[in-house]
Amino acid sequence: AQPIRALFSVSRSTADRRHKPLTELVCCSRWSRGNRDPPNDHTFSVSPFLSLGGIAGGIEICITFPTEYVKTQLQLDEKANPPRYKGIVDCVKQTVDGHGVRGLYRGLSSLLYGSIPKAAVRFGVFEFLSNKMRDESGKLDSTRGLLCGLGAGVAEAVVVVCPMETVKVKFIHDQSSANPKYRGFFHGVREIVRTEGLRGTYQGLTATVLKQGSNQAIRFYVMTSLRNWYKGEDPNKAINPLVTGAFGAFAGAVSVFGNTPLDVIKTRMQGLEAHKYKSTLDCAVKIMKHEGPKAFYKGTVPRLGRVCMDVAIVFIIYEEVVKVLNKVWKTD
Repeated sequence: AQPIRALFSVSRSTADRRHKPLTELVCCSRWSRGNRDPPNDHTFSVSPFLSLGGIAGGIEICITFPTEYVKTQLQLDEKANPPRYKGIVDCVKQTVDGHGVRGLYRGLSSLLYGSIPKAAVRFGVFEFLSNKMRDESGKLDSTRGLLCGLGAGVAEAVVVVCPMETVKVKFIHDQSSANPKYRGFFHGVREIVRTEGLRGTYQGLTATVLKQGSNQAIRFYVMTSLRNWYKGEDPNKAINPLVTGAFGAFAGAVSVFGNTPLDVIKTRMQGLEAHKYKSTLDCAVKIMKHEGPKAFYKGTVPRLGRVCMDVAIVFIIYEEVVKVLNKVWKTD
């Protein structure tokens, strides 16, 4: 247990911890109030934040996964085939008719299993980088927040998101095939590794790194900018949870419109027909050549719905947990 606790804990002296609160880890808020510093030579654990982030993400995924499923199916649906689905409603109708409502949750398990480790890597790396990049007053500006978010996104892509997303996409794609071969999460993972090796779980790594890096860079940049704008000259100004949720939803929306083309490329590179593409660039070129520029925004509407809710929920939960911990802060 000690190594695990050590992994998710950060020890700081008073000098190092000045204006470097844990809450900067999640949404660039401030743990301390004014110039008040935490006590000397204590250790605080970020594991409650990571666990709560994972739980919040899990709840959100269960609620919104059908939109993720539809988005993935639309992105896999190639114009040259011809397309199997006429749109969002038709995709839902065909899935429910063929597989029941449960069909809309195909691939859910991979995202559920990956939610907590993804949160751990994302927020842990963001905390580490933000501590290195704050100025002398302890402030993290929007540009540095963008860079920290970029680093966190790249790290989570390599460690967790790529294999998680690859399994999810393969499961969803498998259901639309004539003879589905994956009977469940563990059977599917075992078959992927058996037939393709570990590389089979890391398809589309370049596209995933580009997507996740830009995701977190955009979201943290927008969120930091909006928070700084809202607080103005008063860093202690409270933010209503509904305002936080609105900021989070807007940050999510900006990221969707900013990098959906990368998401489409990633999905194609991770599907069951990924062998058709020599590389990420080759995939992008073939999509443009055979389907046109509109294909890069397939699945935008369902993705927009899920991402906005996702980011809003996570930021609200973190803010509210922070408020509670500010009142009950205890050190050893």
